Amino acid sequence: MSESSRATGGPPSGQPQRARVILDAADINRALTRISHEIVEANKGTEDLVLLGIPRRGYPLARRIAEKIAGSYEGFDPELGLGQLDVTMYRDDLRRSTSRTPQPTRLPARGIDGRNVVLVDDVLYSGRTIRAALDAMADFGRPAVVRLAVLIDRGHRQLPIRADHVGKNLPTSVDESVKVYLEEIDGAAGGADRVQILAPAAGSEDRP
Repeated sequence: MSESSRATGGPPSGQPQRARVILDAADINRALTRISHEIVEANKGTEDLVLLGIPRRGYPLARRIAEKIAGSYEGFDPELGLGQLDVTMYRDDLRRSTSRTPQPTRLPARGIDGRNVVLVDDVLYSGRTIRAALDAMADFGRPAVVRLAVLIDRGHRQLPIRADHVGKNLPTSVDESVKVYLEEIDGAAGGADRVQILAPAAGSEDRP
């Protein structure tokens, strides 16, 4: 689950909100294209590269990046270098929120031991999801290196975690929340791919 949907930050449930689109589908595509090139450059090629998406929206983003890398560089097979890493049971807030449904963890056939892993998520906020991902990976192997790619970095870190590849740095207030819509997850109901900021509607803070 993305940090964008955490209870930490964002308008209280039921409070009137106003939405502002920050990235549209074309913006997201350009950001992922740039990230894909940055990943290959940092990895000095595609050898031993593994992309691990964090459910829910981190995995489709990882798949899109993997397909872009495969289309531009030789030697990378998305089916061998792409996986999904569920972090639900490694989170430090399970006692406060038990509604999260674990997703399957699917690792590439060669695993992650000794390989160069890029974690992929949609929004980086407190950093606690990534801490959980690092703990989860420890149960499956010891990568040679771990990097982090996110579509949005909204700040407000609670742990010393930094993204290596960022689609957009998006300064936000703690009263705002960031929502990422992706076709693979949200389907027709979510409309086109986009990133929105949700903020309290003007004057709503004065309402009972």
